Amino acid sequence: MAENLDPTAAHRRSLTVTTIATLGGVVAAFVSEVTVSDPTSRMGLLVLLGLVIVELGLMRAFGVDIGEFSAKDYFYVAFMTFALWFVTWGVLLTAGVSL
Repeated sequence: MAENLDPTAAHRRSLTVTTIATLGGVVAAFVSEVTVSDPTSRMGLLVLLGLVIVELGLMRAFGVDIGEFSAKDYFYVAFMTFALWFVTWGVLLTAGVSL
């Protein structure tokens, strides 16, 4: 009920979800770079999946009620994380960075 009184609550919730999902994708790319020895293996996807689960816990810790997430919200978090993971890890692999 208090969220209905605050007109910026929905905006803050969206910013929190988007920020955590995108930064999580970048973190997943760096973790994949460090832990995965063969980029063609599926281990990078397991890292990505693990980070999505961690992100949901972080969102809850930051006050986002993930209990009211719809399938669209979960898809959004997974897609944003995947997109940033894919682009960032692709850049790291192409640039030949070794961490």
